[in-house]
Amino acid sequence: MSSHSFLQVRNLGRAYGARAKPTFSRVNFDIEKGEFVCIIGHSGCGKTTVLNILAGLDAATTGDVVMDGREIGGPSLDRGVVFQGHALMPWLTVGKNIAFAVRSRWPDWSRDKIDAHCRKYIDLVRLTGSEHKKPSELSGGMKQRVGIARAFSIQPKMLLLDEPFGALDALTRGTILDELLSICAETRQTVFMITHDVDEAILLADRIMLMSSNAENGPPARIAEIVVNTLPKSRTRGNMHHHPQFYRIRNHLVDFLVNRSGDLPQSSAGDGGGIDFPPEVRPGLEADRTTGASGGASVIPLKQGMHIEKLSNGGNK
Repeated sequence: MSSHSFLQVRNLGRAYGARAKPTFSRVNFDIEKGEFVCIIGHSGCGKTTVLNILAGLDAATTGDVVMDGREIGGPSLDRGVVFQGHALMPWLTVGKNIAFAVRSRWPDWSRDKIDAHCRKYIDLVRLTGSEHKKPSELSGGMKQRVGIARAFSIQPKMLLLDEPFGALDALTRGTILDELLSICAETRQTVFMITHDVDEAILLADRIMLMSSNAENGPPARIAEIVVNTLPKSRTRGNMHHHPQFYRIRNHLVDFLVNRSGDLPQSSAGDGGGIDFPPEVRPGLEADRTTGASGGASVIPLKQGMHIEKLSNGGNK
């Protein structure tokens, strides 16, 4: 872990009430500039709360978050957020929804400059010709495209995505994923994304953080390990499952979610204030195993695109 990482999260914890058990604690990780990081974990483990703290929309009970050398203490246009819902202003058109964000970022820009800037991002998400439509005239996928265009249009230092594609049908979801990959490759955007879809994480992420469960009688959730995605950067939805590393990585993720997320030892740092970074693993580089006990290539019982909620009945809601 570099002391000069773009984003540094140290001993982050969040509890609701002075005597309440923390939802999560001792969360430590770094993100490098231009990196795409996904976080996966069962419902209730605190993923969205971590994202909200990174966005400055919530305050941590313990710990610190530093981005680009400055501590995060509240919302900022340096961080763009795309929520699960499109969060568009229904009385504004596509172009004006995006222009509202651009004008907030650069209040001194002329109308012509704002319009030209908005058109660039409308074109980027393939909504050319729909700039004068209101949200009520758009499909669900088109609304999410507007949200993505709006977030990118302010040129944030970091983009935060809270499972933005969960409500979309499979075909629309796949198309937008391809577009997101293309945009991130073009802009070198730093991204932190929550997802419940294992295949989606493998497609998009450079690294995948696995968050343990927040069981009622167990320890608070934390980042248990970080999986380095060793698939080629050129992977696509159509070809990645043919790569020999794909099922090794996928099975490792599924094994964690089904078998290991709720049965982890206490942090080795204890309560002494030390920093306990999660281990980084590279299951894609491991040789095929015959038992499948730790995510080897023989464990392939799941349908492509299966979500976490379908893997276990024990997740906290």
